[in-house]
Amino acid sequence: MAHASSTAAAQPAVDWSAAARIAGRLAPPGPIAPHQRLHDLVGGLREAAGAAVGHVQEVTRMSPAGDAASVVVVDRASWARANTQSMSTMVDGIQDVVPPSLGPIVQVAGAAEVGAVLALLSGRVLGQFDPYLPGGGPGRLLLVAPNLLQAETSMGVPARDFRLWVCLHEQTHAWQFAAAPWLADDLRDRTRGLVTELTRTSAELAKASIDRKIAVVGRAVLDALRGRGDTLVDGFLTPAQKDTLADITAVMALLEGHADVMMDAVGPSVVPSVRRIRARFDRRRDGEGRPAFDVVLRRLLGMDAKLAQYRDGAAFVRAVERTVGREGLNAVWAAPANLPDAREISDPRAWVRRVHG
Repeated sequence: MAHASSTAAAQPAVDWSAAARIAGRLAPPGPIAPHQRLHDLVGGLREAAGAAVGHVQEVTRMSPAGDAASVVVVDRASWARANTQSMSTMVDGIQDVVPPSLGPIVQVAGAAEVGAVLALLSGRVLGQFDPYLPGGGPGRLLLVAPNLLQAETSMGVPARDFRLWVCLHEQTHAWQFAAAPWLADDLRDRTRGLVTELTRTSAELAKASIDRKIAVVGRAVLDALRGRGDTLVDGFLTPAQKDTLADITAVMALLEGHADVMMDAVGPSVVPSVRRIRARFDRRRDGEGRPAFDVVLRRLLGMDAKLAQYRDGAAFVRAVERTVGREGLNAVWAAPANLPDAREISDPRAWVRRVHG
């Protein structure tokens, strides 16, 4: 009975409201620009998001089964706060194992950690399709206006082309989830399962001696910096958890790589400077000229792994298309069983054999 009451009284590991407040306060301000330029930027982004839909439908040859996503132009703080909502929706329903006596401490620490990371990332994200709205719905496309303005200015590319190009990527994500209505739940279930396992692992680590904690954390940091683990958290995973994470990463690689290929496939007739934009954006994405601290931080947070997702997923998409065409590739959206696993994302022929025979 004591165990049951303790479990019932367990607290969530993160105070999501506090995380949203922290993320909003810590998000760095965007570039300063005249009011009229900012007004034109917001209008231009909404126009680009709308124009991208038809091009995405034509180039992907996919048929959406759901409603269209809403488009929201945001600043950095709003993006950070919106992502605390998405994260809380993703993990909603997971049985937390935080003891009641430690609940407030853990919640505040979790909120501070989540808020700080989202604030850091808020200065880097150009756009994002968010399928996890509180209360459900078809999802929303978030366009981070100050980051788009900063990127198009620093790269010296035509603003109209660049905004449409970014919206093509994000609307492709919206199309993926609309064409495969089961996809959001499938990803959420996989993620919840992994988070549940990680919570148990974290609880076990919490019971360990301080020497063991230091050793585990130190080894994880060194592995992340040396490239032996994809992220800092990778050092805390069991072999089974690493396999689960690898399969989740394979799906994310598919989503990102597919969007990357499709945004370029529209060609110069739609985005006249697409080749110049791609070349300059890839140099920016690869971190050309980044300070050492930034490189280290990106590796610890798993941002280098994110960049690899684009490359691995794009290579998978192109290889499958060469073999079975775009319609054959679109079989990936037919059912959860058709998603590539960690092995297949790097061996597209294995996926083709399994799905197409």
